[in-house]
Amino acid sequence: MDVKIIRSNRKTVAIQVNSDLSITIRAPHFASEKDIEEILMKKEAWISKHIEEIKTRKKRFESESTDKFTPEKIKLLADKALEVIPMRVEYFANIMGVTYGNITIRNQKTRWGSCSSKGNLNFNCLLMLAPSEILDYVVVHELCHRKQMNHSKAFWLEVEKVLPDYKESIEWLKEEGCQLMYLVTGR
Repeated sequence: MDVKIIRSNRKTVAIQVNSDLSITIRAPHFASEKDIEEILMKKEAWISKHIEEIKTRKKRFESESTDKFTPEKIKLLADKALEVIPMRVEYFANIMGVTYGNITIRNQKTRWGSCSSKGNLNFNCLLMLAPSEILDYVVVHELCHRKQMNHSKAFWLEVEKVLPDYKESIEWLKEEGCQLMYLVTGR
């Protein structure tokens, strides 16, 4: 099993099964190697279950997606995103009462969107392949950073005010979105 450990000032250990079937452990600085190994052993069934789910989704995506994502297709997605996303940003910014700077569309390898401290917004052109409620979630998520530049409880309350069922979109991005990104980027 390919395991990467990322230590930070967190209080708990989090386990993530990645689309390439590697495991990322996010652990507090004080967690020992032995502690982490024990947690991995305790969560072995959970990890195996998620690895099998990812393999199943990968097979399904690969069988459904016979078209290759050429640079031309990516450019078409980016062009479509430049038409659609700014309208969604404007719509939700008005509802939320926030301002924003420039909007940039990219073919990002690991992110669906981001918001800079200056209010500039970046979005992944692959959002054009996702359902519209997922696009709206990513737009709202990034606009909420105009109120809370973090992922605190207050931030998630801002998201929930606009999209009460936002957790379903997070699940879609974890399950289907990571597979979509993997198909296009190979990561």
